[in-house]
Amino acid sequence: MNIWARGILGLTISLTVITAAALAGRSSSDAKQLRSAVAPRPAKLIAEGTDRVILTEQDQRTVAVANGEKRIVSSLLNVTSPMHYGAFVWHDEGVPAGKIWVRVDLAGQTMSVFRGEHEIGTGVILFGADSHPTPIGRFPVIAKLKDHRSSIYDAAMPYTLRLTRDGVAIHGSNVRRGAATHGCIGIPTAFAAKVFEVVKMADPVYILPVNQ
Repeated sequence: MNIWARGILGLTISLTVITAAALAGRSSSDAKQLRSAVAPRPAKLIAEGTDRVILTEQDQRTVAVANGEKRIVSSLLNVTSPMHYGAFVWHDEGVPAGKIWVRVDLAGQTMSVFRGEHEIGTGVILFGADSHPTPIGRFPVIAKLKDHRSSIYDAAMPYTLRLTRDGVAIHGSNVRRGAATHGCIGIPTAFAAKVFEVVKMADPVYILPVNQ
């Protein structure tokens, strides 16, 4: 169980369970079992059918992200059905201004984008194969390349957000079962376009390990 999901048992919100509803490729029955395991949720909806789960002041959670750093989360996207390869959710209407930060959960195979204390996007990802592992930790965005193409692999990498000087990046990709990257975070291209639009240079990206 990863640290984000383990925290739910200690009354910490789990993006893997609540935001992603199921890990990539899980069945609907698996998702239902995951949701029932954490009920009742320490959160409330603004109204029936809304797109966001708002946490009360008492329910706001401080979550570990990387290198000992912590962040407060006050609302999450209300994703209630399983997310599969290529899926993402984006909803930032009504979210107050704030600094953008990104949380990549390799164990849950998901990525979440936050504006301040509020999640505005989440999607299923690809990450590095064992031979080319994705680095772990906190990384500032050091370059934005909208129409980038890898000179090493001769592959399109649209909406690139470069994280390391040796080329590890978040970028648009054909996210599908059985695929992996050479260390990058591959996300659905339509999701990548939205992320690219809101992320600025030096915004932090936190990558959490598979084994937590």
